[in-house]
Amino acid sequence: MIIVFKPNTPDEDKLRVKGKLEERGFLVHESNGVNITLFGVVGDTSNFDEHTLNEDDVIEKVVHIQKRSRSTNWQQLKFAIIGMGLIGGSYAKALRRLGVKNIVAVEINEAVALQAQRLELANPVLTAPNEKLKDADVIICAIYPEGVVPFLRDNVQFFKDDVLITDVSGIKRNLAKEAQAELKAGMEFISGHPMAGRQSSGLEMSEAEIFQGANYIIVPEKHNREESIEWLEKFALALGCRHTVRVTPEEHDRTIAFTSNLTHITAVALMNSASYNEKTKYFVAGSFRDGTRVADINPELWCSLFMANKEKVADEIDKYIEQLDLWSKALRAGDGEQMKDMMRVAAARRKELY
Repeated sequence: MIIVFKPNTPDEDKLRVKGKLEERGFLVHESNGVNITLFGVVGDTSNFDEHTLNEDDVIEKVVHIQKRSRSTNWQQLKFAIIGMGLIGGSYAKALRRLGVKNIVAVEINEAVALQAQRLELANPVLTAPNEKLKDADVIICAIYPEGVVPFLRDNVQFFKDDVLITDVSGIKRNLAKEAQAELKAGMEFISGHPMAGRQSSGLEMSEAEIFQGANYIIVPEKHNREESIEWLEKFALALGCRHTVRVTPEEHDRTIAFTSNLTHITAVALMNSASYNEKTKYFVAGSFRDGTRVADINPELWCSLFMANKEKVADEIDKYIEQLDLWSKALRAGDGEQMKDMMRVAAARRKELY
């Protein structure tokens, strides 16, 4: 939506209108001419009545822009993948399996870029962003969470006017709002998180099958159009995901602290236990193997994720300690019934998951 102000509208009137729009969750991009100001309003304005602003005395006209629906004919779309590690490489392989021919990738590590080029995962594979990104209808940011906003800020001049951008970040907070603020009117950022991964990292570990049967978390904000959210849901299912779910950033980060952050910390803590010794490997069976699988961890990535979500992760550790304390007390008291009750509850909850 474009708002055109009357000539020579005072700055305080424009600021008032901008404040009202932002209170409703819209992002506002301002453009100034000789004596006319335009606001590009980003968000779902399909049901928005501009007269509710009560600013008819300063607004010349409002232009509603009908955006075309994004195609789900995957082969005809052009994709860009930023980062060709485990997840970025898996996206590329999954897209190739869908028949997508036009993929451009950006990978700053020259050796990894060369490997991706040899595997024909993209054409071309860039070691620095450039005008080639303008070909992309969709950009997937498969980089560390703290790198997403700076990447958009530094390279927005290379993006298509109506590009759809998404991410794979394991921490959300204000990421989507900050990312959208770096984009031009017409461009859209919608946050996502495929619950897919492996215990090791790197392009060599990537595979298209990583998405098969996985869940795909979508974290929409007020600036996102319903059409874009639905497109991302269809895209996730096309990749092979079984379920998609929409949550708020707060819900995402709180739940991920429990289901992902805590489990990785638990695996690391088990491997770092004082009980570990040179004979441990001879006593390992399925339970220990499964419980420590994710201890083979990417320290840089996971430290970044833990620190970005530190309060919620610390809260989950406290709750986990409470459960361990119950076990310790029951064991020392010889309270078998208490232990049986805890196991029954856990078994019932586990069955609900699958």
